[in-house]
Amino acid sequence: MRADTPVDRPDFIRAADEELRGTYEEPMSLEEYVDRAFERPSIASHASKYLIEAIESMGTRTVIEKGEERERYRFFDDPANDGEHAVLGNTATLNDFVADLRAIAADRGKAEKLIWFDGPTATGKSELKRCLVNGLREYSKTDAGRRYTIEWNIANVSDTRGLSYGDEVDHEEDWYESPVQSHPLSVFPAEVRRDVVETLNAESADHIPLSVDEELDPFCREAYTHLEEQYRRAGKQHLFSEVAAEKHLRVKNYVVDVGRGIGILHSEDDGSPKERLVGSWMPGMLRELDSRGRKNPQAFSYDGVLSQGNGLLTVVEDATQHSDLLQKLLNVPDEGHVKLDKGIGMDIDTQLLIISNPDLDAELDKYADRNGRDPLKALKRRLNKHEFRYLTNHSLEAELIRRELTNETSVWDAESYEELESRIRAKLVVAVRDGAGELTDRELAPHAVEAAAMYSVVSRLDAEDLPAGLDLVDKALLYDRGYLQQGDERVDADEFDFEGEGDGTHGVPVTYTRDVIADLLHDDTGRRHESLPVERVITPMDVLDAMAGDLTEAPVFSRAEATEYESRLAMVKDYIYERQEEDVLDALLAEKGVEAETVEEYVEHVYAWAGGDQLESEHGPIDPDPLLMRLFETEHLGRFRDDDYDGNDPSESVEEFRREKVISALNRYAWENRDEDFSITDVDFSEMPVIRAVLDTHDWDDVRRLFPDLDPSQWDDPPANTDTEEIKARTIDHMTEQGYTRASAELASRDVMREVSYQWD
Repeated sequence: MRADTPVDRPDFIRAADEELRGTYEEPMSLEEYVDRAFERPSIASHASKYLIEAIESMGTRTVIEKGEERERYRFFDDPANDGEHAVLGNTATLNDFVADLRAIAADRGKAEKLIWFDGPTATGKSELKRCLVNGLREYSKTDAGRRYTIEWNIANVSDTRGLSYGDEVDHEEDWYESPVQSHPLSVFPAEVRRDVVETLNAESADHIPLSVDEELDPFCREAYTHLEEQYRRAGKQHLFSEVAAEKHLRVKNYVVDVGRGIGILHSEDDGSPKERLVGSWMPGMLRELDSRGRKNPQAFSYDGVLSQGNGLLTVVEDATQHSDLLQKLLNVPDEGHVKLDKGIGMDIDTQLLIISNPDLDAELDKYADRNGRDPLKALKRRLNKHEFRYLTNHSLEAELIRRELTNETSVWDAESYEELESRIRAKLVVAVRDGAGELTDRELAPHAVEAAAMYSVVSRLDAEDLPAGLDLVDKALLYDRGYLQQGDERVDADEFDFEGEGDGTHGVPVTYTRDVIADLLHDDTGRRHESLPVERVITPMDVLDAMAGDLTEAPVFSRAEATEYESRLAMVKDYIYERQEEDVLDALLAEKGVEAETVEEYVEHVYAWAGGDQLESEHGPIDPDPLLMRLFETEHLGRFRDDDYDGNDPSESVEEFRREKVISALNRYAWENRDEDFSITDVDFSEMPVIRAVLDTHDWDDVRRLFPDLDPSQWDDPPANTDTEEIKARTIDHMTEQGYTRASAELASRDVMREVSYQWD
């Protein structure tokens, strides 16, 4: 470390050394590899089995999508790269993909299928590709995920023809690796290899048996054949031992990456079908190598997508651009073989993955009217389609929007929906350059990202299956958290029968939302305030108005789509206003809170009242106090008024509330949380859902009752030394504690109080 290097700066060179030291191993002999495979069979896994092992290695987590609880593989959250290329949502589709992989790996059918991911742009298909690359690369660096291939040295036998791509053999560089990641067990003769695999499977008892049927690739076969011929001529009896001796053959591990176990065919890649699939011949090398009347496999480039992906994964990206190749891939999955030339073939062990936009559907259907004579029928039969859709969880969409606007990558793995909700509503501060080139912080106010996410999701939902009394915002909330909370009534998603067939197939893509917000970040809002930088604040309504206002100008939407999405704006505005109203009410009534002891006392008195019992006090048994219960229900809960009582005696509606909402809820809560150590004294009564819901529900009647001298019409500029001035100052202070800046709190509270002032009198 240099003398001027700060003491607390990490030693990056040492860190890199440690990273590589743990990644690469010293080469080993074939015999050592076989012994290690019996100790750790996963190192010999075939392609689809390795994929399953990599995905399962990172565990699962529970998520709610489309209102249903699902187990999600953490692999697709890209944990090895802090979520940089996480696939958000589409968990059911990803789980179906894993189920297909499991069936293919265990040879339970679908082996002949080409797995196809289809869906609109900006739905995460490209992120899936990057996530697979990242996850497989990192898994291959672990002990359980080590990936191995072979390398040859034939420089130390006589009459060597050379195995290099150069003019001479360099004795310090005389080991040549399989150009297509050939499996180490492929060195064994077929019958012996089968015995090795059977014994490995018998000893491991894995639910997915190992399968290695591939012969050596042509490059390695050339080395093997040459060595075998030399030792046969020399009269050696143990030919395989000579050929596979450590001086000629070594097994080495490699880090999986694009070009080494992962082949990706991009949309811009060109060349003949054979070049794109396996590679091309190099005429100059053919002339230099002694081919003895045939094409020498050493003179082949092996840079096609199948060659790169041999041993693990082959991805054809933007498959519409390579539709001519799809038919040529038909026999690869089930035959596991591809031709380099007429007389030279290569065994392939790879999982094929096709990624496309919906335009591939149109390409595949162009001969559909020919019925039984459709030339693409065989291809369509082989494609196993998995459809990516736009996100229908507004929390996931909010997460995605923040990713698009910032460098945030960590996946939102919240412990509770309350934690998730705080992230959805949170403000976002982005530094942008103004006209003078200076960096300025622009604030997307609390609920602004949420507004964009909710509007995007609502545009994607099918309104055909909505039950009476619900709108698309309600459906979005059900999909996101699995229930609707209406006062103290909770309705679970499974009580509704949403077909959801059209959900996520169309709507506003995140790229459109990102571009609209990016423009807002550079626009002048036109707002001014004498002391607060309100001109830097982008409100939720700014975002919604801009998203709806740009629909007709955006070429991505048809006129009918733009009209449909515009018609859904009002319900989202109403929802966002209600969210802002809740924030202002919470701030206004921040001092309304009820002590836990008060709640506990109320519940105990209700319990005794319902059972006709007495309560123990320091002065002995006492009757339940009807005044205490009435005051709690009218003052704290705000659930009833004085005319719901005859003196302190409750009406039927009050009695029903106590029995059905308090007693039954407590019994249910106690039952659900029971264990051998449970005691009713362990219950935090204020956290009972019914009590919590009612205590957290504030309304303007509460405000009017507590602040009779408040004048909402004067909120923008309250007169000095008035209750309105004092209440506003306290409210703004509390809103800043809840995530607002003073500028965004000023704007949000103004909007809410302006609406309230119309109804206050």
